Amino acid sequence: MQPQKDILGLMMTLLNTFSMGLFARYLTLWVLLSIIVGIALGAWFPYVFQWLGHVEIYHINLPVAFLIWAMILPMLLKIDYSSLHEVMKHRRGIGVTLAINWLVKPFSMAFLGWLCLEHFFAPYLEADKIPEYIAGLILLAAAPCTAMVFVWSKLVNGHPHFTLTQVALNDVIMVVAFAPIVGLLMGVASIAVPWDTLMLSVVLYIVIPVVFAYVLRAVLLKRDMLDETLELLDPVSMSALLVTVVLLFAFQGQQIIAQPLVILLLAIPIIIQVYFNSALAYWLNRRLKVAHCVAGPSALIGASNFFELAVAAAIALFGFESGAALATVVGVLVEVPVMLTVVAIVNRSKGWYERGLS
Repeated sequence: MQPQKDILGLMMTLLNTFSMGLFARYLTLWVLLSIIVGIALGAWFPYVFQWLGHVEIYHINLPVAFLIWAMILPMLLKIDYSSLHEVMKHRRGIGVTLAINWLVKPFSMAFLGWLCLEHFFAPYLEADKIPEYIAGLILLAAAPCTAMVFVWSKLVNGHPHFTLTQVALNDVIMVVAFAPIVGLLMGVASIAVPWDTLMLSVVLYIVIPVVFAYVLRAVLLKRDMLDETLELLDPVSMSALLVTVVLLFAFQGQQIIAQPLVILLLAIPIIIQVYFNSALAYWLNRRLKVAHCVAGPSALIGASNFFELAVAAAIALFGFESGAALATVVGVLVEVPVMLTVVAIVNRSKGWYERGLS
């Protein structure tokens, strides 16, 4: 039995290596195909995806939540929770990410929204919708991502302890800083923060997965099955990522076809701010001689957005059919494909980055 088990293990390792290599090599193609398939399915079977899109609790879509769990579980299983105190070695990376998330990103997005929508694109947009569009962009940028950053960190071989600690810190800060920052930038005295969405997201994307991974890791270590399980989960994690892209675009398939120009114009400032903030965080980490395994997730956390909270806040403040809600939905569509290009840049620039540390 032992030789057979060894052969089976070798075959699984080779299969996983091949599949992951194939995924990484043609990542852009897979994502593009997933986008096309998602838009087509959303247009052909609108009622099916409208139903799936409304399977939610407090604006958190449960099918997408399940897929996110499948994506982040492998990284959470790699975390040695007894060593979390060592994350203070990476305090410079934490400082950079916090500065980008809370001192740069909301304000850069407000500026880009004003510049692009009030000036460059104004002739192509309904004038009365422009303030709502800008408000939606601000809501999107004022909340750092909670769940998907675990996926981005995994794809750049990020330090799992750093990623978990950084996400937890952002969640704590978001509770007290989201409303004041949005209120300041939008000129609104009182912001109706969707606390139910915020708190449920923390429970769904942080508390439950972390506790589950902690228990499962202990069981797998006891049975000497951790490495084998991680090998099995890697293809599942990457498949879930592509299915998530399909679902996100299928949910909005009709919207994309109905008003493609508005979707495109709203996407431009979002894309610019993603690249700007990720590049700034990456460069600052390099200047501070932070290890690449920290700088990679720092750049990605600094650029990504908590779109569930943004969508919920936009609907609560302006209504479901508002320009603000549409702008946050565009953020959902842009998030995955654009962040995957940032992942590719971080990975391909690793040699350049590490030369600057010497």
